[in-house]
Amino acid sequence: MGSQTDVYARGGRLPRSARRAQLLEAAQAVFADSGYHAASMDEIAIRASVSKPVLYQHFPGKLDLYLALIDRHTNEVPRLVQEALAATHDNATRVAAAMSAFFEFVERDDGAFRLVFESDLIDEPAVRQRVRQMDGACAASIAAVIAEDTDLTPQQAQMLGVSLVGMAQVVARDWLHQEPATRMSRTEAERLVIALGWRGLAGFPKTGE
Repeated sequence: MGSQTDVYARGGRLPRSARRAQLLEAAQAVFADSGYHAASMDEIAIRASVSKPVLYQHFPGKLDLYLALIDRHTNEVPRLVQEALAATHDNATRVAAAMSAFFEFVERDDGAFRLVFESDLIDEPAVRQRVRQMDGACAASIAAVIAEDTDLTPQQAQMLGVSLVGMAQVVARDWLHQEPATRMSRTEAERLVIALGWRGLAGFPKTGE
């Protein structure tokens, strides 16, 4: 008799955590390709090579599945920004790295950015709340760096953090959607948006300790 591991390896019954990960991967591919409204649980089950009852054992409905993915990525983006900020002590480099994180996120092959930044379900309160919290967390991390280099109040620094996050998101997505044949390199696109952001912050110099 083969071991339980052998059964899993042959495509049999998976541990719950592994099955859930498999279903999320399949769902992400379907949602990224089709959007929420056009996607179906049938299509997701087929993509995951499972029956619909198995899919429903893990996720009661399509919205539950979508929110699980949104939770994953709206937690991931602030983490990427925080890791970028923690990579150095030079504030200009830290802000540059944080903005670069958005380009890295949108360029990934899994299409996760479409669920977060281009969702056709953004009017759903649960989705909108998660995206707003993500934006706020990213902005707060960058605002802390801005506050170190300026005399701005926390509220003012947060506003600039929101501006930089919004700019990085929009420019990164616009860059990705351009025709590959004529699209500038990611390095050049990042350089332009980072230069604009940091030079803008130079208008708020720190005048005293």
